[in-house]
Amino acid sequence: MKVSGARVVVTGASRGIGAALAADLAGRGARVVLVARSAEALDKTAAELGGESFPADLADSSAIETLVRSIEAGGPIDVLVNNAGVDLTGDLVDLADDAIAQLLAVNLCAPMLLCRAVIPGMQRRGHGHIVNVSSLAGTNAIRGLAPYSASKAGLSHFTAGLRADLKHTNVTTTLAEIGPVGSTMLDSLRAHEPTRRALARLERLHLSVDLDQAVVVDALVGAIEREKRHVRLPKRAALFP
Repeated sequence: MKVSGARVVVTGASRGIGAALAADLAGRGARVVLVARSAEALDKTAAELGGESFPADLADSSAIETLVRSIEAGGPIDVLVNNAGVDLTGDLVDLADDAIAQLLAVNLCAPMLLCRAVIPGMQRRGHGHIVNVSSLAGTNAIRGLAPYSASKAGLSHFTAGLRADLKHTNVTTTLAEIGPVGSTMLDSLRAHEPTRRALARLERLHLSVDLDQAVVVDALVGAIEREKRHVRLPKRAALFP
């Protein structure tokens, strides 16, 4: 997949890995399409990158088909990066119904529905690539992350099944299973004491490290260009899956 000239949709693109990935892709000549809930931040980033902005709440499953059709009205989608995600930390009995529902909607249902919406166009054109950004938390559950880990395990297994469905087509997939990245999410994880202790144990064993965002972005771009099946970071934790 040639990044230069490709039209790439990145969800969760208003901040963090999504914004950094969009910037890197735009710098390589891609036509970036940014999707996130935060309209003001998204519009600002899109303007800086010369990209397109499509504010959307991915927790609303009824809006996803319309979102994709609106994006496709401006041109074909060559690459879809399902990067948007929300975290939720705490003991299950303490978590609110709506928080769990939103988590599953954004982390699992939205990527499924976005894939379903973009694949027909990719198949008609004879090419396309999908990146689903999951987490090593989906393979190594620790206390305080039961719903989050379940959502990421589901996304990883969905991607494996999707790859099997697309085996005899020219649409390819990458599953990215990423460990902790230095961000506000880590602050949220460590605010829950049982989760902080579990992360500390993994860190003492050198199985978990705070990843550099630039390293993650470079790996994702390389996966798109080479249509790699998997990205697993940190590499020392690759045995978790």
